[in-house]
Amino acid sequence: MGIFDVFRKKNGGEPVPAAPVEEEPEIYSGMRVEVTTRDGRLLFTARLVNPSDGVAELYQFSESALPLDAAEPVPVCIRGYNDRRRRAVYMEGTISPKPKHVWQVSELKVIRTGNDRAFFRLDTDIEASITIFGGFGAGDKPCRMLNISVGGACITTEHPLREGDKFLLKVRLLEDRDTSVMYCQVLRIIEKDGCPPQYGCRFLELTESDQDRITQNIFAAQLKERNGSH
Repeated sequence: MGIFDVFRKKNGGEPVPAAPVEEEPEIYSGMRVEVTTRDGRLLFTARLVNPSDGVAELYQFSESALPLDAAEPVPVCIRGYNDRRRRAVYMEGTISPKPKHVWQVSELKVIRTGNDRAFFRLDTDIEASITIFGGFGAGDKPCRMLNISVGGACITTEHPLREGDKFLLKVRLLEDRDTSVMYCQVLRIIEKDGCPPQYGCRFLELTESDQDRITQNIFAAQLKERNGSH
């Protein structure tokens, strides 16, 4: 009998049941999230802080489509990524403003989880370019960026790519913004009859400031598009 068996036994020689392992929560303080309206419009990005019993706070770190003195509570969708469990978390709640770009969340609940990264995706269809390093076809190639999120982009190009290929994507989301340069890897190829293939790509080696910059550009492009449609 090992020493651990001694401690696992109680009176009568019966083993003591092992204490249940507490499962990590789906959401946790410090999770990076994107807050959208119920119809999918991006409002702002934030840190989810101190979630407990259906309430939490959001520490906003991007521009906001909502005035900070909004009079009525706003029902929202909150999408985050659980880095510990490596899966997306979809939530709903109602937010109200507090001082210093903080929002109070009430009625917070997890709706579902998934294997995607749950980032807000903006449709674009704009000119861009990719830079291939080494091998046949190295150099700059034209492409079109069909959509973008803080986690990746979808492009189409006449230059053939394979799953796993890596390249630099260069694009200017707005004329008054600097060109963004992202290191990408092809995750999937979407074939369509009579059209160049579409390539779903993820961004690699992004720092926190890189993610914030991409989010700001996405937000600004969405806001310009929304204002232009009115």
